[in-house]
Amino acid sequence: MKAMVLHAHGEIGDIEWHEDWPDPEPGEGEVLVRVAACALNYHDLFTLRGMPGIKVPMPIIMGIDASGTVAGTGPGVEGWAEGDRVLIDPIDRESGRLFGEMVNGGLAEYAVVKAHQLVRLPDSVGFESGAALPCAYGTAYRMMVTRGQVAEGEKVLILGASGGVGTCCVQLARMAGAHVIAAASSPEKLAKLESLGADEVIDYTERLFRDQIVERHGKPRIAGGGGVDVVVNFTGGETWVPSLRSLKRHGRMLTCGATAGYDPKTDIRFIWTFEQQIVGSNGWERADVEALLALVDQGRLTPVIDRTHALPDAHAAFSDMAERRIFGKVLVAP
Repeated sequence: MKAMVLHAHGEIGDIEWHEDWPDPEPGEGEVLVRVAACALNYHDLFTLRGMPGIKVPMPIIMGIDASGTVAGTGPGVEGWAEGDRVLIDPIDRESGRLFGEMVNGGLAEYAVVKAHQLVRLPDSVGFESGAALPCAYGTAYRMMVTRGQVAEGEKVLILGASGGVGTCCVQLARMAGAHVIAAASSPEKLAKLESLGADEVIDYTERLFRDQIVERHGKPRIAGGGGVDVVVNFTGGETWVPSLRSLKRHGRMLTCGATAGYDPKTDIRFIWTFEQQIVGSNGWERADVEALLALVDQGRLTPVIDRTHALPDAHAAFSDMAERRIFGKVLVAP
């Protein structure tokens, strides 16, 4: 089969194109999937470059999120037949291994997964939309709905709103009836966020977002008033303290990652004086993916897909993501 294969940690150019990589075969309890679409995530960049404390088996085919059709089944598999449309839940919840990191993933024509990782894809949901869901949208759903419980009437500031997680957060907050304030880095992205449903937008490259929040919504006061109810912050780094300082009394910070740094300076005075909550959310559960599929099936949620590259052009897809040239998700299709 054709595949993009990583033989050692490195940079984008180190991912190698193979036209004759061995076809995978499903074993006991496994299913062979003909990949129709694979969505890239920032985690793929971490896998590419290496992560402290995580030993990735090499060679590895990356690509966490994938959808396609069943092409074959191994011994002991029931309930699945050739041609069934499927979405892969990337986490093997029996072993804890992640598809595209600890086992070969979706950047190939075929992939093998455990049968219990398959989620049936409704006919109304396209392969690309399905592939966009698990990692980014599943993470956003768990953070905003399952854990964060964003509610009607709340003011919600979303940092990094133009990426995969961010665009889902905007839609989910809007769906909940919140007042959505979306932050991004260019006029083009801000215009798209407004069309996606953001009530306000902030260009954080012009002025510190916290200053803009105070200007528009007032300075948070211990007695109440000013600031926002919720800050969605999965960047960390230098945005952490300004996020705390943007929250009103009893406000809460939702976090699911730290793409700009995991050990930021903090100021715990704001946490105790304003009685703030820091709500962590780690990944997604299968129920979160199933809830998202239902929303897409009902036409209430639309995964935002910027562009799709052919499998041999996966280097360009990685570059688009790494250099933040995309709005929403970037996909690769065999």
